[in-house]
Amino acid sequence: MTISIIGVGLIGGSLALSLKAKNPSLKVFGVDKNENNLKKALKLGIIDEALSLEEAMKSSKVLILSVPVDVIQAITPEILDMTEDQVIIDMGSTKESILNAVKNHPKRGRLVAAHPMAGTEYSGPEAAFSGLFTGKVMVYVEATKSDEDAFEIADQITEQLEMKSTFMNAKEHDIHTAYVSHISHITSMALALTVLGKEKSQGRIFELAGSGFESTVRLAKSSPDMWTPIFKQNRENVLEVLKEQIAQLQQWQSVLENEDYETLHKLIKKSNKIKRIIK
Repeated sequence: MTISIIGVGLIGGSLALSLKAKNPSLKVFGVDKNENNLKKALKLGIIDEALSLEEAMKSSKVLILSVPVDVIQAITPEILDMTEDQVIIDMGSTKESILNAVKNHPKRGRLVAAHPMAGTEYSGPEAAFSGLFTGKVMVYVEATKSDEDAFEIADQITEQLEMKSTFMNAKEHDIHTAYVSHISHITSMALALTVLGKEKSQGRIFELAGSGFESTVRLAKSSPDMWTPIFKQNRENVLEVLKEQIAQLQQWQSVLENEDYETLHKLIKKSNKIKRIIK
């Protein structure tokens, strides 16, 4: 089986390296509008050859879309137009907008909508590494709308990546990711802007920054090219979560202003319940 990775950055590159580690003879092609990324991917052994999208369609059984979600939404219909029996796997972090764009496409069944719940704050081919997906969750979205053989191939890849699987519809997926992923990035970015806005000397920030601060703001290093389209496509859900978070922050502000430390203690204790979910 031959695979083409459309977008050879962190996700696409890590997927290629992980699959190559399992199958040394696997042929992986790369497609990317950034020529520098393709050169890096070739040098790092992530891909075996750089192709155009048209060449990749002719040369591959599986095409994996790991570009920003606005690009996925734009190119998926034209990729399905060119599809014969190829399997197209969309790895985007949002789903409603993407799937609405192809819901009436006659070859919709060749598309498998998947979202690997894995990543780091870094981007580009140099950030890719084998093992990124091990033990993580692959979310399949509207899996029943994919052809059976297409889904089976996608699921074989998920198994080779040593991932767990779960299933959701598009609306459910986008709501849940707003809570567990998208709001985390906004919070991290907002905190980074808060600190940078108040501290005149960045050197002083890093002198005082401990592991807690570093872990909280690390997502602020994420790619704006990737995250701006995510926030745009999932705008309504993200706004809803933001409203809830702002209400929580206002409550914390209120108890501190009123020196209500008994309530503050209760809030902290209540937040500790997250340990039931995250060990």
